[in-house]
Amino acid sequence: MRGWFARLASTLFVLSLLVAKAHGADTSSQIARGEYLARASDCEVCHTAPGGTPFAGGRPFKLPGIGTIYSTNLTPDRATGVGDYTDAQFARAVRRGVGRGWKHLYPVMPYTSYAYLSADDTAAIFAWLKTLRPVTATIPANDVGFPYNIRAAMIGWNLLYRPSAGRRDDPSRSAAWNQGRWLVEGPGHCAECHTPRNMLYAKSSSQPYAGGQAEEWDAYNISSDPESGIGGWSDESLFAYLHTGHADGHGTASGPMADVISHGVRYMTDEDVHAMITYLRTLPQQRTNVITDRVSPERLARIGTPTEGNGARLFAGACAGCHLTDGTGRQVPYATLWGARTVGLPGGRNLVQVILHGSALETSMGRIAMPQVGDEYSDRDIADIANYVIGHFGNRAGTVTPQAVQAALANGD
Repeated sequence: MRGWFARLASTLFVLSLLVAKAHGADTSSQIARGEYLARASDCEVCHTAPGGTPFAGGRPFKLPGIGTIYSTNLTPDRATGVGDYTDAQFARAVRRGVGRGWKHLYPVMPYTSYAYLSADDTAAIFAWLKTLRPVTATIPANDVGFPYNIRAAMIGWNLLYRPSAGRRDDPSRSAAWNQGRWLVEGPGHCAECHTPRNMLYAKSSSQPYAGGQAEEWDAYNISSDPESGIGGWSDESLFAYLHTGHADGHGTASGPMADVISHGVRYMTDEDVHAMITYLRTLPQQRTNVITDRVSPERLARIGTPTEGNGARLFAGACAGCHLTDGTGRQVPYATLWGARTVGLPGGRNLVQVILHGSALETSMGRIAMPQVGDEYSDRDIADIANYVIGHFGNRAGTVTPQAVQAALANGD
C-alpha cells in the first residue's frame, strides 16, 4: 500500500511540474506578445515625456482650441501608474476610453483605434507592462478649457465616433490584407495622425488618410494618390521607410514619424510590415493640394529675392557639413535631401520644425540625429535657410516667413 501511495505522490508531483511549466510557457508567450503589441501600438512614444523615463508619462499634447493634455504613467507603480489596475480596468481604458472611476479619456488617447484590439490583446500588453520597473511620476494636470473640461460630454462624443465592436475580417480579401488592415487601423492607429479632424476632434470620414497633424508637425497624405499620397512609391521604398526610417528618393522620417519608427515599426516582423503595405495600397485616393507644381530653375532665378543669397550662405555654413552642398548627404543616406517631401512643400512647416527643434531616429546602425540649430539664428535667417532648401532641393518657391518661424517657436515651447 505504501508503494502505491508513493507512486501516486510521485506522479502527482511530476504532473504539477508539467502544469507549472506549461503555465510558465503560456505566461512567457503572453508577455512576449504583449511587448510586440505595445511596440506596434506606439505606447512608449506617447507615454514618455521629452527626456523622461520611458512609459512614465507626462508628454504634453497641445490640441488647438482645446488645451494641453498629458499622457499617463504606464509603469506598474501602484500610486501613480497602473500597478493596481485589473485586467478589465486596463482593457476598458484602452479599448473604450473609460478610465478608473468611470473617468472618460480624451481622444488624444487613440482608443477609437484600439477598439479593434481584443481583450486577449490588451491583457497581453498589460502583462508586459507589469514587467517594467515601477516609476513614481507625478503627471501635470491637464489644462483644458470650457466646454472640453466637462468629461461627461465624452459620453455623447463616444456615441458618435467610437466603434461599437472590433472589425471582422473581410472573407473576400487575402489574409495579408486583413492583417494589414487590423495593424493599420488598430494598434498602428495610422489614421489618428494622417487623417484631418473636424471641430469636435473626430477623424474626418470623408478624407481618410488624406493627411493631418501630429502635434506641431504635418502628417502627410498616405492614401494611394500617386501625387500627394504614396501611390507613386514602390513596395520596396515603403518597406525601407517603415523598417529603417529612410527610403532612397523619398527622404528620412523626422519628428513624430521618426519616433513611431524608432520605438515601434522597426521592431515589427517583415511579414506584418508587408501586410500593412498590402492594405495601404488599397486605400482610396485622396488628392490634396499640399504639393504645388514644380517650377523651373529659370523661374526660381527670376522670382528669387536678395534673402535667397542669405539662405544659401547660411546653408553652406550650418548645413552643408552633413548634407553636403549637393544634398546627397555625408557618409550615410539618412542625410540626403533630394526627394524628401519635407523639402518639397512650399510652406515648409516640417522643415522649420526640424531646423528649430531637431529630430532623432533610432536605427540598426545606431542613433541618427539632426541637431536643433534654431537658437543660433534669427527668425529671418531660419526662414531664408528654409526657403533656400525648398528652392534648391525641392525645386519649388518657398513661402516661409519670419512670422511662421516665430509661431513654430512659440508652439514648440
